[in-house]
Amino acid sequence: MAKVLCVLYDDPVDGYPTSYARDSLPKLTHYPGGQTVPSPQAIDFTPGELLGSVSGELGLRKYLEGAGHTLVVTSDKDGADSVLDRELADAEVVISQPFWPAYMTAERIAKAPNLKLIITAGIGSDHTDLQAAIERGVTVAEVTYSNSISVSEHVVMLILSLVRNYIPMYQTVVSGGWNIADCVSRSYDLEGMHVGTVAAGRIGLAVLKRLKPFDVNLHYTDRHRLPADVEKELGLTFHSDAASMVPICDVVTINAPLHPETEHLFGDEMIAKMKRGTYLVNTARGKICDRDAIVRGLESGQLAGYAGDVWFPQPAPQDHPWRTMPHHGMTPHTSGTSLSAQARYAAGTREILECFFEGRPIREEYLIVDGGKLAGAGAHAYSAGNATGGSEEAARFSKK
Repeated sequence: MAKVLCVLYDDPVDGYPTSYARDSLPKLTHYPGGQTVPSPQAIDFTPGELLGSVSGELGLRKYLEGAGHTLVVTSDKDGADSVLDRELADAEVVISQPFWPAYMTAERIAKAPNLKLIITAGIGSDHTDLQAAIERGVTVAEVTYSNSISVSEHVVMLILSLVRNYIPMYQTVVSGGWNIADCVSRSYDLEGMHVGTVAAGRIGLAVLKRLKPFDVNLHYTDRHRLPADVEKELGLTFHSDAASMVPICDVVTINAPLHPETEHLFGDEMIAKMKRGTYLVNTARGKICDRDAIVRGLESGQLAGYAGDVWFPQPAPQDHPWRTMPHHGMTPHTSGTSLSAQARYAAGTREILECFFEGRPIREEYLIVDGGKLAGAGAHAYSAGNATGGSEEAARFSKK
């Protein structure tokens, strides 16, 4: 029987919920494009429950223990004396979420001789050293598409929040103020602006579709060009790379996976190519942007605003400059872990585990690394290599 080590974020500060704001979730059977939602043999949770925190356990304990496996759930993931490190030695499966990633570095993979499967409950497996997984023959899988629409909705929210200057307006109300001139001195209409996405995969394309009704000019760059009929339907302009697209755009949204080719793509050089006063939104991965270059861009006015949902490392140290830089709209990596999304990625995690333990093939679209090479969605979106360097900094935010 196997040991499954699951790393999840902490429960709410007031305790695990006993009730919820809504009684049910809309029932989905397919994602845009036709892919079916996760289809495990059963689930042991009610959709709409908080599943991504420690007490939620992704709804896995009854299933795993009923099959004779051991489940260890922890939020303690950073530093050599963490529960994650202590439990790795005999773990066969490691599960974590992008929002609270278990950084599976080459060193950690080497500590786990029994390790066969690493699962991302959600999408984005850059917190695993993919090169080390390839070399060790460890399978890496994620629940592709489970929270793509969740993230795309968050992107549109952040774009509007920056352009319309929403956060300072809200803060004015909360503080008892009413100075309209202060509120609108940085507020513009999105209508007519040029908006571009770096990558137009599941999330990027969903963002483009949601922005079209705003009567904006839409641009994109991607290593895989979209079909001509999609470009025509949405009125898209294709650019061969980000450097050629960003000088045209008023808003740039990053929706690319993190791998060696995209790491620190947005640094001083790229930001200098942008229009003065561009808004930059990043819900992809924090490390795609150079941390200090973003701060410099906002302080100089080259960037009018930066909003994002992703940091590096995660959780971010308390002195991370993105917490205090001007004109930002940061959230603590929550875009893809709505209660709606949790129901899908928890079910998808169970589906992957069922396949693994029963010796059945894991869905091709869920695979990132398999058989010693990039596979499935990984072969389409990633490049081999390692993007976990520097993740040890997350220990600075540890509560120990």
